[in-house]
Amino acid sequence: MKKFKLSLASQIFIGLILGIIVGAIFYGNETAQNFLQPFGDIFLRMIKMIVVPIIVSSLIVAVAGVGDLKAVGKLGAKSLSYFVAVTMIAIAVGLISANIIQPGAGVNMDKLEQTDISTYVDTAETKQHESFVDTLVHIVPSNPVQAMVQGDMLAIIFFSVLFGLSIAAIGEKGKPVFRFFQGTAEGMFYLTNMVMKFAPIGVFALIGVTISKFGLESLIPLGKLALSVYGTMIFFVIVILGLIAKFVGFNIFTLIKLLKEELILAFSTASSEAVLPRLMEKMEKAGCPKHIATFVIPTGYSFNLDGSTLYQAL
Repeated sequence: MKKFKLSLASQIFIGLILGIIVGAIFYGNETAQNFLQPFGDIFLRMIKMIVVPIIVSSLIVAVAGVGDLKAVGKLGAKSLSYFVAVTMIAIAVGLISANIIQPGAGVNMDKLEQTDISTYVDTAETKQHESFVDTLVHIVPSNPVQAMVQGDMLAIIFFSVLFGLSIAAIGEKGKPVFRFFQGTAEGMFYLTNMVMKFAPIGVFALIGVTISKFGLESLIPLGKLALSVYGTMIFFVIVILGLIAKFVGFNIFTLIKLLKEELILAFSTASSEAVLPRLMEKMEKAGCPKHIATFVIPTGYSFNLDGSTLYQAL
C-alpha cells in the first residue's frame, strides 16, 4: 500500500486555514496570542538566521565562478534596466486601477488612524525623503560585517560581488576560499530545507495571532481596498508578467506552479525574506544559471518591488 504524504505546500495551506479558524475563535484573547506568538517569531528568526549567509556565500561562489567583471557588469545593467521598466509599468497599472475603482471612497479615515495602518503611512513618508543619491551612497558599506548584522541587502550584494571578483582575480590562491564558500552555500541550503519543515507551524501561529488581534470583521472596512489590491496584483502577474515570461519563452503558470509553496508562505507570513533562500534554490533547479539566480533574486528583493509599488499607488 502506497504511503500517503502531504506536500509542503499543502501543509502550509492547512496551517494557514487552521490559523485563521483558531484566530477567529480566540479573537481578543491575549493568552492565546501570547501562546502562539513565540512559534511564529521562532520561525521568522530561523529564516532571518539563514538569509544573509546564503546570499553572501552563493553570490561569492557565483561571481568568482564567472570571474569576469564585464559579464557581471552586463548582468547588473540588464537587471536594473528590467527592474526600472517593470516598476514604471506597475506604478501606471496601480494608478489606473485606483482611479477606476476608487477603493478609498466611503472609508472612515478616523477609524483607520486608530489601527496599525498608521505605521505604514509613517514608513511611506520616511521613504519619500530618501533621494536616489542617498540610496546610491548607501549601497557601499563602510563596514560589511555591520551591513550583514543589519540585513542591509544592497550593501551585502555590493560587497559579495566585489569579493567574488577579487577571489577570481588572484587565481590559485583564491581556490581554498572559493571552496570554503562553496561548502558554506551547500550547507546553508541543506539547513534551509530543515527550517522549512517548521513552516506550517510558523504560518499557523503568525496568521492565528493576526486574526485573534484584529478579528475577521476588521477586514470589512478595508474590503474594497484589499480586493482592489489583490485583483490588480493578479492582473499584473497574469497579464504583464505573463507577457514578459512569454517573450522570453516561459509560461507564467508553470512558474506559479513551481513556486506555489513560496507564494503561500510569503502571503501568510507577510515576509518575502522567508522565501528568499528556497527561491534561489528552486530557480537553479529549474535551469537558471547559478550566477544569475544568486545575483538577480537578492537584488530584486531590494529593487524590484512590484507588489509594494502597486500597493503604494492604490
